[in-house]
Amino acid sequence: MTKQERADHVARELARLYPRTPIPLDHKDPFTLLVAVVLSAQCTDKKVNQVTPALFEAAGTPAKMAAMSEARVLALIRQLGLAPQKSRALVGLGRMLMAKHGGQVPRTFEELEALPGVGHKTASVVMAQAFGVPAFPVDTHIHRLARRWKLSPGRSVEQVERDLKRLFPEEQWNRLHLRIIFYGREHCTARGCDGRMCGICAALRAG
Repeated sequence: MTKQERADHVARELARLYPRTPIPLDHKDPFTLLVAVVLSAQCTDKKVNQVTPALFEAAGTPAKMAAMSEARVLALIRQLGLAPQKSRALVGLGRMLMAKHGGQVPRTFEELEALPGVGHKTASVVMAQAFGVPAFPVDTHIHRLARRWKLSPGRSVEQVERDLKRLFPEEQWNRLHLRIIFYGREHCTARGCDGRMCGICAALRAG
């Protein structure tokens, strides 16, 4: 198979396996999605979903988050990895949204990435899933599978993102990045598949 044929096979198979692409982080609006994505760094979505109900009850809007102390936020998210840094980022994020954006989550990559605790991947998730802007956030699953499926040499997250955007139509990006994550969690895990075991890996090797 050529690289494009590999990509086309991946897209078809993932669409068959995952016709629906629910966002795995519980949220109710762009702000709570943004907070959840910030919290998800080096944490599982399941763990984040366990702590966000209490956090969102106390600080589910930019105004409420801006009024929180870092110590109070830390107490609510303490069980997550990097909790001190995340609590500082969330309070700063709430304050910046109030001061510079009228309490609204901005709708550009540049403005999102200027917020405390928000990098390109986080901004991409919010742009894609909150605002429907085509983006291709690359997490550890996507980085691993892009290399395993020989869609990208994967020397950096930035390179993987560029390579995948070239291989897949823009209208597929927002659903496809979630489908790859689902597949990486359920079928082609870091230890459960060596590039030959799962259905897609086997098909690509045969092709």
